[in-house]
Amino acid sequence: MDSRQLRHFAMVAQHGHFTMAAKALNIAQPALSISIKKFEQQLGVVLFKRQDRKVELTHEGKVLLEHAKRILQQLDDAKLAMDELIGLDKGEVRLGAPSMMGSYFFPEILMAFKSRYPKLKLTLVDAGTQSIRDMLLAGELDIGVIVNKDIPSELDVDHLMMGEMVAVVSEDHSLAQNQSISYPEFFEHELVMFKPGYFHRDFIDKVSRDGDYDLKFSFETNLIPMILNIVKREFAISALLNLVTNHEPGVVGIPFEEPVKMDLVLAWRKEGYQSKADKTFIDFVKQYV
Repeated sequence: MDSRQLRHFAMVAQHGHFTMAAKALNIAQPALSISIKKFEQQLGVVLFKRQDRKVELTHEGKVLLEHAKRILQQLDDAKLAMDELIGLDKGEVRLGAPSMMGSYFFPEILMAFKSRYPKLKLTLVDAGTQSIRDMLLAGELDIGVIVNKDIPSELDVDHLMMGEMVAVVSEDHSLAQNQSISYPEFFEHELVMFKPGYFHRDFIDKVSRDGDYDLKFSFETNLIPMILNIVKREFAISALLNLVTNHEPGVVGIPFEEPVKMDLVLAWRKEGYQSKADKTFIDFVKQYV
């Protein structure tokens, strides 16, 4: 097998559709179909179940896909390493960060980094920490911000910051003068929260299950400005990092009686090739912090 066949196979598996995969690969659909057919003949197995216009992986196809992903990522890493040896820097840092970090922690850092290295491109992807882990492992991100808990063995991490999750209320709310808040008090109120998949939402869900508290969701949204507006108008309260309340007027952060500390780390793939741009960015963030 060659890398071209593996890329064709992986793209069809990703899209579940020959026409869409051919468009992504910028080749004709009949040519892609022939390539896959020859690949199956060469391997002596059927890789796809063909149903109408859609295709699904067979058991053999699922097994091959796991190997194909690793092989293609290693080939991309090797190409990047060779490019850098002849002076062609990758020139891009693909960073994944939860919304609160992207909105309140990274803007100044990214602007300072860009000022020092104007030729490097920075791409910031907003996602929950579980999604960021998956994208790191799939090679879709170079660096990600995740919670330092249950770290996959395929990732390396370095401490970034310690945050605290707090209850967030309007400065005019009856709870605003509290020095702390218990879980029963918190769950008595209507809540506006991020959707599942973000570390603070997942934590609140777990606490409600463990304590058998009823969740009273008035709103679910990943838009921080909307969450803050809802809280300021006292339609609901929320739970966010104190990083937010330290920067936002009109809201107050109240620590939980049992402080909820979040050890946030920078993560990257152990076996992945780390470009000069990625290494430079990690060192810059550590010095900046």
